[in-house]
Amino acid sequence: MGVKNLAILGSTGSIGLSTLEVIAAHRERFKVKSLAAARSVEALAAQAALVQPELLAVLDAEAADKLKSLLPAGLKAKVVHGPQGYLEAAAGCGADMVVSAMVGAAGLLPTYAALKAGIDVALANKETLVAAGELVMAAAKESGAAIIPVDSEHSAIFQSLMGNPPEAVKRIWLTASGGPFRDHAPAQLAQVTPEMALDHPNWSMGPKITIDSATLMNKGLEVIEAHWLFGRGYDEITVVVHPQSVVHSLVEYVDGSFIAQLGQPDMKTPIAFALSYPQRLALDLPQLDLAQVASLTFTAPDLERFPALGLALAAGRAGGSAPAVLNAANEVAVGLFLHGKLGFTRIAACVQGVLEAHQTRPLNSVAAVLETDREARALARAWAEKQGEAA
Repeated sequence: MGVKNLAILGSTGSIGLSTLEVIAAHRERFKVKSLAAARSVEALAAQAALVQPELLAVLDAEAADKLKSLLPAGLKAKVVHGPQGYLEAAAGCGADMVVSAMVGAAGLLPTYAALKAGIDVALANKETLVAAGELVMAAAKESGAAIIPVDSEHSAIFQSLMGNPPEAVKRIWLTASGGPFRDHAPAQLAQVTPEMALDHPNWSMGPKITIDSATLMNKGLEVIEAHWLFGRGYDEITVVVHPQSVVHSLVEYVDGSFIAQLGQPDMKTPIAFALSYPQRLALDLPQLDLAQVASLTFTAPDLERFPALGLALAAGRAGGSAPAVLNAANEVAVGLFLHGKLGFTRIAACVQGVLEAHQTRPLNSVAAVLETDREARALARAWAEKQGEAA
């Protein structure tokens, strides 16, 4: 295997940081061509000094100017900004693979551009497939680009499917930790604060995905993502709560066999697999001791206490613009919750209100997806203001 050239979108987030740790342990295997972030310019400048990329992309001109002032004198990296800058970071710097780890719908355009250009994508941005799954998968098929999932669950499914024909698969089982509130009564859920919700029992993740894990919206988004990645109907994908987060997901076959992928809850494992596929990289991680784990438990999710999962499943089945609306409304609602302007249980209520106000329609272009995203965000903010919760 020669040196693989990488573009890392979202390099200052949790997935980006873990990706750079994997690369640091295998410097002879990878060359970082570009890094992209939003406004974390101090962190981005420090990363650039370490990996010496050719291009750096940030959100706007102000961030770009600040970044330039922070870069080491000897670093000749080009600094770009805005949507066009992100496109250049993804598809215009000679990358063999794009690590798509930008948070939310912002990752859609550069990821789509990379796939259209025939560049393989290590996909950690699940919103890309949720909002525009049909378009994204069609672009990959047309160009021949591979999509290797980075989500631990989808990586587990990808690995558990290897070597087996699609017709042998009966069902995909997506595991969920259940988040920190899986045993809370409804009255307790209403009192959850952002600080409580950000304290995940098993995983170290960014704020948005951590809140989504607490509401189980994350698992609903993952079902939609699995539908597109693996070509399975929604009746063939089942969510099961597995608090230990050791079994990362399973595939059930027509002969009654189950194949699962197990491991420590550390995102460096699926990241390394995506970067090196079909090979594997040695990682210096704590060993999984099954005797110490002792027991692995599985239960059905409670859709009454965690309605976000049910909303996502319904949006996925509805298809068209519904998943994009679900995703956009959820991003707004989670942001309001993190800023103390919306209650925890009101996140799902906001998403439901927006879905009910939206008339589902086909989405035939990325431009249509982005317009739907803008409409849904406006509806979500209007819903919260009407409820008196966004002041």
